[in-house]
Amino acid sequence: MLILMRHLSFLFLTVSTTGLMAQVGPPAGVGGIPHMEPPSAPVIFDTAEQHKIRVTTVVHGLEHPWAMAFLPDGDILITERPGRLRIVRDGALDPQPVAGIPKVRAVRMAGLLDLALHPKFAENRLVYFTYSKPGPDNNLAVTLARGRFEKTGLADVQDLFSCEFTPEAGGSRIAFAPDGTIFMTTGDISQTDKLAQNRASDYGKILRLKDDGTIPSDNPFAGKPGYKPEIYSMGHRDQLALTINPLTGAVVNGEAGPMNGDRVNLILPGKNYGWPLVSYGRAYDGSPMPPMGQGFEPALITWEPGITPSGMVFYTGDRFPAWKGNLFVGGLRRGEIPGTGSLERVVFNDRMWEQRRESLLTELHQRIRDVRQGPDGLLYVLTDEDNGALLRIEPAN
Repeated sequence: MLILMRHLSFLFLTVSTTGLMAQVGPPAGVGGIPHMEPPSAPVIFDTAEQHKIRVTTVVHGLEHPWAMAFLPDGDILITERPGRLRIVRDGALDPQPVAGIPKVRAVRMAGLLDLALHPKFAENRLVYFTYSKPGPDNNLAVTLARGRFEKTGLADVQDLFSCEFTPEAGGSRIAFAPDGTIFMTTGDISQTDKLAQNRASDYGKILRLKDDGTIPSDNPFAGKPGYKPEIYSMGHRDQLALTINPLTGAVVNGEAGPMNGDRVNLILPGKNYGWPLVSYGRAYDGSPMPPMGQGFEPALITWEPGITPSGMVFYTGDRFPAWKGNLFVGGLRRGEIPGTGSLERVVFNDRMWEQRRESLLTELHQRIRDVRQGPDGLLYVLTDEDNGALLRIEPAN
């Protein structure tokens, strides 16, 4: 077993090589960190407040997994961005994908994306997912779909809502609210098209829908001329993280800036979060972007340098009592350097003001795509790699 001790006060690390697979290939890019495979044996880290945790690879061999959902019987559904839905049964990855997923357009961040179970899944067996629907001239449309989960795969799969077709789009996340509506994120990764500020476009927005894909009449822009009624908030860039605090009902997203300036936002109805008119980051040529100003909602927290946040969850279980109420956010890379992914832990007070934060799992050099709390009260993360893995985090004391 590898024991990695991080003495946080002095940022000193002691490493043993047993238990981590060897580095593979050259650095992942200019200034990148040599690529490493998922841990082949449990790894123990020392952390703040909770202290020792054990990280175990549950399964590997996933191709760029994006999201996971826990079934009532303990099985785990996992989406792979190229367009496959996989299932983990009794701790083993079924070699056969789950049937029923429609054809996707997998390019850059597009493909088969997020996954969520209907709140009444035990009764209706409905699985919801977002994907990039292929269109004419290599265009795509970010689409919300659902199917009924059966032993043979997804049955009666249908598209519930599709955005307009576009040449490219960022990722998408979905989350069910306590009232049964579903929030859906869409990205606007272009700095010139300004779709996030276009009231007639679904991109760069958070959308709010009913569970059948229709539009709630109490949406903030419903009935307002020029606005698409499904829009709940606007002015967003690439939203790769979304969660709803089960204790408070607060809707929170994670958003990647163009170059650094990543942010976590408290999502409020009808508000504008600024992209691409203002930003905490810089353009890709390094030039500064206009700073946040009046009329736009500020972030709860930002990252500088950025982490490319992807996947998030508020921890509410009992297995990590010192972390209860903390927000966990997956990070793909820090400061534009490949091989520097992390799991971020953020502590808020009861006013949603940040108190402190900690970076976890940095020694694994894995892109963390998603993080969820399992029904066992443990934390699970997905690594976005060619040989992607499902990792389990548990107390080691």
